[in-house]
Amino acid sequence: MRAPVRVLGALVAASALLSSFAAQADAGDRQVRVWAASCAACHGTDGHAQAGMTSLAGRDADDLYTLLSDFKSGVRPATVMHQHAKGYSDDELKRLAQWFAAQPKR
Repeated sequence: MRAPVRVLGALVAASALLSSFAAQADAGDRQVRVWAASCAACHGTDGHAQAGMTSLAGRDADDLYTLLSDFKSGVRPATVMHQHAKGYSDDELKRLAQWFAAQPKR
């Protein structure tokens, strides 16, 4: 009778751990979406820009991160992007790049 109790206990613990990871992942995704919302004015909702502006959705994450880093460091000249990029840490820029890369192209 003890083995089923241990198995049940292990399943409950594993379920709680997975729920915790899912909650953290959801909170992290929410945070990135909040950051990405500030990009929507120029680059469109979820990175789908109107004609005349650069779409970010579905682009390569490494390329996007490089562009953002170049804006942040001043290597790439910009009208406003350098100011936006300076407001984020390198990790946050990486997360933004990954989020936009994960959005489907239209």
